[in-house]
This record gives sequence, structure tokens and C-alpha cells, in this order.
Amino acid sequence: MPFVLPYPNIDPVLVTIELFGLSLPIRWYALAYLAALFIGLWLMKRLMDRPTLWPANQAPMTKDQTDALLTWIVIGVILGGRLGFVLFYQIGFYIENPSLILQIWQGGMSFHGGFAGVIVALLIFCRRQNIPLMQVADAMAIVAPQGLLLGRLANFINGELWGRTTDVPWAMVFPGAGDLARHPSQLYQAFFEGLLLFVLIWVLATRRGWLKHPGRLTALFFIGYGLGRAFAENFREPDAQFITLDNPAGHVIRLGTEWGLTMGQCLSLPMVLIGIGFWMWSRRQPA
Repeated sequence: MPFVLPYPNIDPVLVTIELFGLSLPIRWYALAYLAALFIGLWLMKRLMDRPTLWPANQAPMTKDQTDALLTWIVIGVILGGRLGFVLFYQIGFYIENPSLILQIWQGGMSFHGGFAGVIVALLIFCRRQNIPLMQVADAMAIVAPQGLLLGRLANFINGELWGRTTDVPWAMVFPGAGDLARHPSQLYQAFFEGLLLFVLIWVLATRRGWLKHPGRLTALFFIGYGLGRAFAENFREPDAQFITLDNPAGHVIRLGTEWGLTMGQCLSLPMVLIGIGFWMWSRRQPA
């Protein structure tokens, strides 16, 4: 058997609170969501406190508006993430069991669905508050990667979304994934979609003046995430509900099967094209 790294086996439940005869488990995954939201809020406030970073040396939102935006983001993430999972990955199952759609505590969230939900929330919020959409979108592009980083680390702690079988020296045997060594693909995604993308966007925003060109950081996020996710999918084990050439059985949308793409790649590669469109639009705007 090839050498493998020991999986840390961290309990997904940090602590269980007993209250009025009920057990309330506090999970790392839920804490990752909360931490991502509040760290993101803190980062956005820091950006709003630096008006010289923005066009005309004026931040697009006040602190009160930034606080209000958090509520809209939470709604967009939860509703969009759940509906995206239902529509993209297990639509057949939920058509047969519609009462389970709202049971988000049973698991099942989609990044692409949550991302779409955030876009809708931003459109509504910016229109109601009469603030520049693309500047707020650029701020969101800066803080979103840290949320992805925390989310992928939570996936690793949960021992879910593991990678394909491999013999690389850093392979791990995940609980529930059999006895075969696998790529720790959650950590790959945490690095490419989270840490690397965040550092790149943050430096360009705060040191290179990209916030003065609305849409440019949004374009970079679309392109960076799309490429990072599509690349990481080569090491991630497609779930049973994903339709690929080496996993032809399933009951979901048959998207990309003729090219052997995973659902994650089918949903991520169009983001690259959208990002290129944003980049071209941004370049054509007056300085």
C-alpha cells in the first residue's frame, strides 16, 4: 500500500448544547458560514473607510448600507444555494420528494446557486439604495474568496467532497470513502478558489488601484474562480448525481457528458466567459 497521510478525523460537531431537553449541535460547517459572513462584512467596512481607493475618491456605500447589505447576502446565499443544489444536482429526487426541499439542515447547498442568489440580491439592493452596482460587485469580489476558503476547509473537516483515487505522497484515506487513498481535493479548492484568489484580488484592489475601474475586479473573480474550480474538478471525485463519461448512471441534467465534464466544470467554465465579458466592458469605460 502506498504511503498516505493520516486524515485528522476532526469531529464535524464542535460542541452540543443541551437546552430544554433538546440537543443543539454546533457544527464547524455552520460556523464557517457565519465566520465568512462577518469577516466579509468587516473587510467591506475597511474598504469603505478608504475612499481614495474608489472612483472620484468616494466609497459607494455608507457603513449603515454595508450592514444592510449583509442581510440581503444571507438571504441570497441560503435561498440560491439550496435551490441551485435542487435544480443542478438532484432535481429528480426532489420532484419526487418536494417536502424535503426546504430542509436545508439535512445538507445540500450549491456554490453556483448561492452565487446566483447573491447576484439577484445585489441587483435588488443596489436598485433600492440607488448605489452603483459594479462598485459594490467589486467589493463583493474582494471578500467572496475568503468565504470559499472557509467553506472548503469545513468540507475537509466534514470528510466530504473528497478527491479521486491517487498514489501521490499526500493522499489520504477519508472515512466513508473506502480504503483507497484519495486527493484531499477540498484543500486544493481552498487554496485556488480561496487563498490564492483572495490575495491576488486584495493586492490589486489596495495596491494597484483596480477599484477605480468598476467591473475589473468582478471580471477577475469570475475568471479566477471559474478556472480554479474547473482545474480542481480534475482531482475531485464526481458525486453519484454528477453525470460524466466514467459515471454514466444518474437521474439529473445530462450536461457535458459527451465531453466527460463534471457538473462543476459545466457550471464554472461559463463563468470564465462572463468574466471576459466584464473585463472587456470595464476596459471600454472612461477613466
